[in-house]
Amino acid sequence: MNAPADFEFDQGTLRFTGELTLARIGDLSQRLSALGEAPARIDIGDVERIDTVGAWLVHRIARDHGARVTGADKDVAHLLEQLATADKPLKIRPDDSLPFLRVLREIGEATAAAGHSLLGLLGFFGATLIGLWGLVTHPRRFRFNAMARQFEVVGVKALAIIGLMSFLIGIVIAQQGAAQLRQFGAEVFAINLIGRITIRELGVLMTAIMVAGRSGSAFAAQLGSMKLAEEVDAMRIIGVSPMEALILPRVISTIVLMPLLGFYSAIVAIVGGGIFCWIDLDIPPVTFVQRLQEVVPLTDLWVGLIKAPVFGLIIAMSGCYQGMQVEGNAEEVGLRTTASVVQAIFLVIVIDAVFAVFFSSIGWI
Repeated sequence: MNAPADFEFDQGTLRFTGELTLARIGDLSQRLSALGEAPARIDIGDVERIDTVGAWLVHRIARDHGARVTGADKDVAHLLEQLATADKPLKIRPDDSLPFLRVLREIGEATAAAGHSLLGLLGFFGATLIGLWGLVTHPRRFRFNAMARQFEVVGVKALAIIGLMSFLIGIVIAQQGAAQLRQFGAEVFAINLIGRITIRELGVLMTAIMVAGRSGSAFAAQLGSMKLAEEVDAMRIIGVSPMEALILPRVISTIVLMPLLGFYSAIVAIVGGGIFCWIDLDIPPVTFVQRLQEVVPLTDLWVGLIKAPVFGLIIAMSGCYQGMQVEGNAEEVGLRTTASVVQAIFLVIVIDAVFAVFFSSIGWI
């Protein structure tokens, strides 16, 4: 059985023997405190075994008295070096600063993070275009099964929730519009409001928000979980491109389905508004449809259909990009999923404003 930890002190040299471990160290620390003279050198060459507790004891004595440690082999020297690196005071409270400077610093950090994320998204967009060109030049690598699966997830399974949301929004628009127009005896113009705002703006915009919260978050969570499980790295090792197998099916399916979902949302919203007008305003469905044909120009439909695939690209890109950035732990998956939804909705609204200015400038109003 190995000897317990002990020491000898002779002519400024503190020499340890035995096992410097938690189980064998005993009252060594109290006995060392009773020494009346500070050691100039610490010799651990005769130590049979040492763990982190014993190494910390040696490091603390050397630190407090400026002693030099000798007799350590390569592993023990590395352990002492790591302890010395970690032996730093920790701040219990942050440094006091003016509230204005703190707010300014937080704004700067948020701006820098947003800029870094935007640059990363642009780089990811370039990588997606390269991957898409690879599929165009080598169409046999296109994964139709993965595309069909994403069509079902993004499109078919979203019809119910998008339809319900659009139906209720159409009723709300009709009710609020009629309540305001009734003051001027112009309830019939609620049809104009329903038709133009749903086909041109709200149909595709609300669909984009729903798809971002439903499918964009799912993309980020799925890819993030695969990154944590090292499935993406395994795909690269066996020669399968994650861009072609995971990202492009999601991006292409969202781009293709967004115009269809946006048109479906607009039609359902118009149906909801028409039912409300029929029940509350006594406007027959035939009159409602005729009025829609008179007041809604074809350009409104084109505006919605042009914006929809751009919104789909933004949503899919944001979800896949954030998912591929997951590293470390499961908490990162939740953070990146939240970031994908916020980023997608923000960019969709910004691009929608850009489209509004553009179409207004060319006379599509």
